[in-house]
Amino acid sequence: MNSSLEGVFKKFTGGKIEMDGKTFAKFAKDTGLLDKKLTATDVDLIFAKVKGSSAIRCINIRQFEEGINQFAAKKGISAQDLREKVTASNGPSYSGTKADAVRFHDDKSLYTGVYANGGPSTIDIGSGKISDISQLCDRTSADVRGVKH
Repeated sequence: MNSSLEGVFKKFTGGKIEMDGKTFAKFAKDTGLLDKKLTATDVDLIFAKVKGSSAIRCINIRQFEEGINQFAAKKGISAQDLREKVTASNGPSYSGTKADAVRFHDDKSLYTGVYANGGPSTIDIGSGKISDISQLCDRTSADVRGVKH
């Protein structure tokens, strides 16, 4: 077992001893193995081939090495050259996205209607307009027959 390949395996799995299909595909993409000869579909098929039984969802380090050998055969290069390329990689790359500013949501000067004045709870109270259900209901007490005086 090549210790540097094991290091790459652990980088992509986060230190776990097994790798799933999604991580295997990310490994192939992030190490730059995908091209016209080796496509994402080929990576999925090779993963299914090296994992064996359909009941198993993950591969171990030995199956990972077998997958790299099959990548090399598919690409038409030696397995040693491919191993060197894989071990020279920096590991997985993670990139987040930055949310864009939403013009009508973020710019409060463009608010209209009730929300331009701060929302329904802070306006129209005492101006004769009804802005809340509590202003519409008369909650004063009544006599036994329900008559208010």
